[in-house]
Amino acid sequence: MLKSLVQSVLSHPLTRELDLDSPETTQQRFRLIKGKSFLNKFYRDCYLSIAGSIPENVNGKILELGSGAGFIKDYLSDCVTSEVLQIPDIDIVLDGQRLPFVDDSLRGIVMLDVFHHLPRVQLFLEEASRCVRQGGVIVMIEPWNTPWSRFIYRHLHHEPFDTRCSGWEFSQGGPLSKANQALPWIVFQRDRLLFERMFPQWDIAKINLHSPFCYLLSGGVSLRSFMPGSLFGMWRAIEDKLQPCMHLLAMFAKVVLLRKE
Repeated sequence: MLKSLVQSVLSHPLTRELDLDSPETTQQRFRLIKGKSFLNKFYRDCYLSIAGSIPENVNGKILELGSGAGFIKDYLSDCVTSEVLQIPDIDIVLDGQRLPFVDDSLRGIVMLDVFHHLPRVQLFLEEASRCVRQGGVIVMIEPWNTPWSRFIYRHLHHEPFDTRCSGWEFSQGGPLSKANQALPWIVFQRDRLLFERMFPQWDIAKINLHSPFCYLLSGGVSLRSFMPGSLFGMWRAIEDKLQPCMHLLAMFAKVVLLRKE
């Protein structure tokens, strides 16, 4: 009820009644991210954080999954951008669960809000293990499970947030309409021991919790913005002060996986 009310009253006019799995929706979201100042600054903050986690002493390409609505090349100019849909200005169309790269050819795979859309993440992790060379990384910024985020994602967001599912898979469907926002938390925290057993070649180097308010205040890619871009710095400073409480408040986490030597 609350979710439907929020969507009907606060949805952005450019995203109403769009098919989530249409390439045009991804292109519209790119325009929204560029045009909404507060949201644009949130994305830039995320890209800076991702770029800062890429090792400089490892050779190879960097691959971004799910690049269609973003602008990673502003921060990683040599990044290979990719999408599962045919989108203009993307370097390659691919499925993240079947990577068209030779063994040990990548120094990193990066993604922003993509991992939780992969219905068979084990396949992605197996492919990443094959393609990313020793010393390379997987860097992702994804939804996370905290008391605050559970309320927001379950009551105000259109994507499922299921912390109780027994496995890592969910039913196949459209690339954007099917998801489980709790999946990163499930794999890297709830089932961490299982992940470490299945993928001993990876070290969970960092899980940095962040952003309890900024994305919410931006309205994201479907709602109207609640704040002007000029106030982004103030809200980021507030979030920094709340860092000791992020286990209760964070809506996102940056997860860095390091390919062991």
